[in-house]
Amino acid sequence: MTFVGIDGVVHHVVVDGSGPLCVLSPGLGMCWFDWDPVVALLAPHRTVVRFDRPGLGLSASTRAWPTLAGEARRIAAVLDTLGLTGPATVVGHSMAAFHAEAFARLCPARTAGLVLVDASVEEAPRPRRARAVRDAATRAGATLASVTGLPRVAGPALRRAAVRAGRTGGGEPAPYDLVRRAYSTSRWLYAALAENASYSDQAVDLAALRRGRPLPPGLPVTVLAADDPRRPAPRRAQWRTRQQRLATLLDAAFRTAPAGHLLMLDVPEAVAEAVLHPPAHPAPPKEARAPGR
Repeated sequence: MTFVGIDGVVHHVVVDGSGPLCVLSPGLGMCWFDWDPVVALLAPHRTVVRFDRPGLGLSASTRAWPTLAGEARRIAAVLDTLGLTGPATVVGHSMAAFHAEAFARLCPARTAGLVLVDASVEEAPRPRRARAVRDAATRAGATLASVTGLPRVAGPALRRAAVRAGRTGGGEPAPYDLVRRAYSTSRWLYAALAENASYSDQAVDLAALRRGRPLPPGLPVTVLAADDPRRPAPRRAQWRTRQQRLATLLDAAFRTAPAGHLLMLDVPEAVAEAVLHPPAHPAPPKEARAPGR
């Protein structure tokens, strides 16, 4: 466990294992220990980097509004600060799949692979107006809730409820002291609300990035989707279809696992498998091959 300064904000970073580089980024409002079961499987084979975005986990807060490009740059800055320059397999869960894909598009030379774990999907995102107004309203709401002591009283309970809802079996696996430390603060509340409020902005920005910045040719990409048996059959089929379309869009391998949204807790072996055994690189187009080959 270490703390590093990036753009004037102290970030909590954890590095485990050795070998090729892998970065794990959790979904909205989540933090480093949500990857613990996956890290246990990856660390014997990979150098695994986890970090908390500002306000989440043990990272300090920031007044900056979350943006897609900012989160992609954050991944690069974490690696730079740690002196880890090799290409990385970047794993993004839920909303952080936006960030992982953006990193691959903006930093192609630094990306060895991409794994999107039950990724957020927006087929036709629509821009929202008044970003500054939403920022101010989010900050005011978080401040008011903090004054009443809501994060301290309700934060850990909300976390436990979200974990139960996101898993097909089992409850909160993290020790209560860690949950309380990470989820009973006003900085967590603002960060989670800000990420939620900026979701549509980031979806719009990713759609624009897809039009202008292709993924690196031959990049191994895996879309790993939750096939939650608790859902009604039509909803399961609809979610599989949307995830399959994402895989087709990204020319990715498509895999499913019988799990809830929190696959890293329900089926960590499936996530580790996607990292350790990526799809084979497709053959390069004939016009892209070196002369004489």
